[in-house]
Amino acid sequence: MPRPPISRRDWLRVAPLGAAGCSRSRPASRPNILFAIADDQSYPHAGAYGDELARTPAFDRVAREGVLFTRSYCAAPSCTPSRSAILTGRAIWQVEEGGVLYGTLNPHYPLFTHALADAGYHVGFTGKPWAPGNWQSGGLTRHPNGREFNARRMTQPPPPGIDPRDYAANFDDFLARRSVGQPFFFWFGCTEPHRVYDAGRGRRLGKSMDKVTVPGYWPDTPTVRNDFLDYCAEIDWFDAHLGRMLATLERAGELDNTIIVVTSDNGMPFPRCKVNLYDRGVHMPLAIRWGRGAAGGRRAGEFVSHTDFAPTFLESAGIAPPAGMVGRSLMPLLRGQTDRSRDCAYTALERHTWCRPEGATYPVRAIHTERYAYLRNFQPDRWPTGGAFISSNKTTHGDIDACPTKTFLERNWALYPKPWALCAGRRPAEELYDLEADPDQLRNLAADPAHSAARSELWSRLERHLRDTADPRIAGRDPWQGYVYHQTIGFGATFNRGLSPKERDQAAGRGSHKPE
Repeated sequence: MPRPPISRRDWLRVAPLGAAGCSRSRPASRPNILFAIADDQSYPHAGAYGDELARTPAFDRVAREGVLFTRSYCAAPSCTPSRSAILTGRAIWQVEEGGVLYGTLNPHYPLFTHALADAGYHVGFTGKPWAPGNWQSGGLTRHPNGREFNARRMTQPPPPGIDPRDYAANFDDFLARRSVGQPFFFWFGCTEPHRVYDAGRGRRLGKSMDKVTVPGYWPDTPTVRNDFLDYCAEIDWFDAHLGRMLATLERAGELDNTIIVVTSDNGMPFPRCKVNLYDRGVHMPLAIRWGRGAAGGRRAGEFVSHTDFAPTFLESAGIAPPAGMVGRSLMPLLRGQTDRSRDCAYTALERHTWCRPEGATYPVRAIHTERYAYLRNFQPDRWPTGGAFISSNKTTHGDIDACPTKTFLERNWALYPKPWALCAGRRPAEELYDLEADPDQLRNLAADPAHSAARSELWSRLERHLRDTADPRIAGRDPWQGYVYHQTIGFGATFNRGLSPKERDQAAGRGSHKPE
């Protein structure tokens, strides 16, 4: 039986900032919020982290004048579930069909955007919002991200592969529609650096192949290095629009009263990165600036999660979070406090593309600490990438985005057997990596007796967390297998267990500007 939605009255319980137990009045001056989220950008690809190839002066300014986080993790390395976790403050196993790509949203799990709108905020978005999926089919009656502002296009056609929307101009339109003195929340959902890329654009912009650090799970070839440079070129595009938005806020005198959050939804679209719980799939860039409310010029080494954004934004607006959020407000960290209890992060994956027979999932859970990453693969007999099955995006190994790096690996796997096995091979039930000795996570130590104590302790912590947060997977249940795959591409085709392979293949051939 469907759960009843949480009432508007329950959402609008107002709590004081700071200590509990006093009045229920809103803060005298509620801050604006600008949430800038890239599509498929990994840590540490920004200048503030020392990266020399991604040119990110806007991100670097937010980091310099705010707080730069060095251990920020998304909830899942896939667009839809990652964004569901951001909006709800919950883990992906706590939001039912919101926890898979092309899922939906159940109104039983309230969204912080709706709470802000109900409390008087002007709420809207440009670019990619909660997506991809069908938010109405779950019973939601209003857009997860508020009002859409996507009408403005670049006056000059952008390079191939770049979204033609003028994100910064759409932000101007959004601001023009708010009432005088009304606080706002704006979701800047850039579609960069999601593929496709303009081949060779990175080099044409002056980026050097010699400065690319190739991880051990890729072949070190010109093809791979050029692919990485093209990825960095799209990060530059995201940052340029962010810079224009910062300038708009500064001209309006709103900069210091705006909480500016800059991050990404999941990892870079390369093999063993996106759709994986290794660091390049889930370790995210994050900088937060709040001129009047946060001490700037600092680095925070605590582990934080994307589930923390919802309670942070609600607290800033004087709204008590609803029951059920696993995220914790970042306000203490923004105000200069330290928190030793933030010593790990949890991540998860169920299903990305429809890349296995009958839409079978590839369930993984992980715990990340300062020294180790421990992954639990619940179905190690399945291909983590989909294997030879022709996926919904008409490729083999469909959970790896189509790209020059993937194509090179597929064509030359015999020359590079170890990278190919790391990127596309089956995996054991347990994986353990020593991040100090092996930052690329190449050597699985789960069966090494010298690390048995660490493996046991990390699995114990992970298992306890999954039970405490009611993960169906740890209880032996699998609701995900039956969830509909609402893939709407061009003409509205929907993938679910009732569609034939031919129908899935026909629908997948109707492409849009950028695949999800």
